Amino acid sequence: MSKKKNSEIKEEKTEKKVEKEVKKEVPQEEDVLAKLKKENEDLKASVAKEKDDYIRLMADFENFRRHAAEAKLELIGTASADIIKGLLPVLDDCERALKMLSDADDKVAVEGTELIYNKLMSFLKTKGLEVIKAKDEKFDTDFHEAVAQIPVPEEDKKGLVFDVVQTGYTLSGKVIRYAKVVVGI
Repeated sequence: MSKKKNSEIKEEKTEKKVEKEVKKEVPQEEDVLAKLKKENEDLKASVAKEKDDYIRLMADFENFRRHAAEAKLELIGTASADIIKGLLPVLDDCERALKMLSDADDKVAVEGTELIYNKLMSFLKTKGLEVIKAKDEKFDTDFHEAVAQIPVPEEDKKGLVFDVVQTGYTLSGKVIRYAKVVVGI
């Protein structure tokens, strides 16, 4: 029996040793598990921050791309506006020539000048040029520049444009040259 007791005692001692070791390892495993959970949370936060940074960067890039395209279109528009402004005196000369030739008997000169004027005007209209209507219109400082005033006998003609000294133009809705007009008072 003593052998049996000895073996039971040994088993008890072994069990106690195993229990002690398990009890020592459990806190260590809990510590490791806690560390892993914290590391997992830190990595999730890091990934969320990186994702947010990426989304912001993509939005910034999209804004930059859109602004660059708008700036390019504006530059093209500005360049064409400068060219068209340079051609306005040519239009004025054609209009003066047509007025002078209307009294002349030379029909060929009138037709040639009208042809040149109409071709130039139709090309400029395709680029967005529009004539500002002024004669017999109400005086509007957004489109007209008064260079003179003239008394008119009719009450209904007061405040209207009596005569156009220089034709005004808009380019794509923006005034590039105000119409110089004589206003009835």
